Amino acid sequence: MKKLIISCLSLLMFAGAYAQNAPARSNDRGRVTLAAYIPDQADELPDAARNMLANKLNQIISQNGFGGEEGERFIITANVVVVTKNMLSTAPPMTALTLDVNLYIGDGYEGTKFASTAVSVKGVGENLAKAYINAFKNINLNDPNLQAFVDKGKAKIISYYNTHCDVIIKQAQTLASTGRGDEAIYNLTSVPKACVNCYGRAMAAVPAIYKKQIEKDCATKLNQAKNVWAANQDINGANAASEVLSQIDPQASCYKDVKVFVAQMAKRVKEIDNREWNFKLQEQKNDMSIINAARDVAVAYAAQPRTTVYNVHGWW
Repeated sequence: MKKLIISCLSLLMFAGAYAQNAPARSNDRGRVTLAAYIPDQADELPDAARNMLANKLNQIISQNGFGGEEGERFIITANVVVVTKNMLSTAPPMTALTLDVNLYIGDGYEGTKFASTAVSVKGVGENLAKAYINAFKNINLNDPNLQAFVDKGKAKIISYYNTHCDVIIKQAQTLASTGRGDEAIYNLTSVPKACVNCYGRAMAAVPAIYKKQIEKDCATKLNQAKNVWAANQDINGANAASEVLSQIDPQASCYKDVKVFVAQMAKRVKEIDNREWNFKLQEQKNDMSIINAARDVAVAYAAQPRTTVYNVHGWW
């Protein structure tokens, strides 16, 4: 019983220490995240106007402290309705638009709408695309209604994590057990710091999954390095093998085999080239370093190209 209590206290201290002391990073996945998503519109938007609208949504994301990359679960999206469209008898002729830009925040995976608001804007331009662009430029990011919409959406996202925490952790463990450790780590590190309880639990679940992942990675990369060395047993081969070995995390249990292999290569290089070859082994990581390394795994996973199909059915 005493051992169980000590273990639980250690877990809570670890989670709390990380939440308070984690360094700020530009790719910090501890923030509430949103992705800008522009679906097909009833009135087709010119490409330049579509890009401007996407830029405006991304400005809302960044100005309100959200993080996020393409493919995130939670999205901010827009449906543009043309209220009026007139050709002005000017020189040159101009196009005038009045638009209702309906904005939505929600769960793009499950298709659940969290918040919505409408912004009415006008724009005039020498052609339709420029009229759209000038209208979108007039979306006021400091509009109180827009701010209330964003705050409501953020609160709903935080509520999602708090109420689904057990499911998120269980799903991550299932992913890890089926060889999808990178995705599991990505999902766990997506939990925002604002979800204090769930964030601590998610971070506490990361090390075990990360260590399982590096065990698999160590065996694979050690074999790769041995194959490289077998093909060219000189200093050039040793250098090539070391590039592979440098990617192995020293926390892996097979790292002792890495050390033995490095010593064997160094001995062989000395025998055939009569010179010293040194490979600087990585240092063991502490718990904080493991979390940071795991977050790097999540960032790398997020950067992988993938197709995300969002469900916004019934949002407008």
